[in-house]
Amino acid sequence: MNRAAYDRIASKWDEARRGLARRERDYLDLLLADAPSGALVLDAGCGTGRPMAEEVLHRGFAVHGIDQSGEMLAIARRRLPTGIWTMARLETSVFGGPFAAAICWDALFHIDRAEHAPILARLRESLAPGGRLMLTCGGSDHPAFDDEMFGERFHYDSLTPAATVATLKARGMRVLRADYLNLPTRGRDKGRFAVLAQRM
Repeated sequence: MNRAAYDRIASKWDEARRGLARRERDYLDLLLADAPSGALVLDAGCGTGRPMAEEVLHRGFAVHGIDQSGEMLAIARRRLPTGIWTMARLETSVFGGPFAAAICWDALFHIDRAEHAPILARLRESLAPGGRLMLTCGGSDHPAFDDEMFGERFHYDSLTPAATVATLKARGMRVLRADYLNLPTRGRDKGRFAVLAQRM
């Protein structure tokens, strides 16, 4: 889902997504706070590797990035050749591991919500005991919809923030932080919610 659209906008997306926002950096700091030096970190839905995987590598960790877009991954491989880059759909990927930490940032809300709980369960299983996961989901209760980005149509769907937190807890994760990155509006912005959780 959305693979062809992301292939077509790969270079535009890469140019627009150069660095971390302050609150994204806060989440990444907490994600990696207890990870052993040089440990392997999963970036599920990594895109071009920028900015998450790029920052993780810069801090001295190893990265395994997974994405469905071949064009996005081609950029990641050129810029970040020390990373491991795998083309796969999150809906079917087993992820592997164990990873010291995992990232699923701005990816879940492109996938039908019925797939979210199984994906979260596999992410949890990919973590080493005590490993941490940071993710985003949609920020409100709304039906699935399509919207435009860089002239291409993209699919959006999401569990609510409360349902996402409950799903993580039901699968043996302890929620360390959870808050809105941006609140939903009455218009097209459905909101964006972030969660940091740890495998018990």
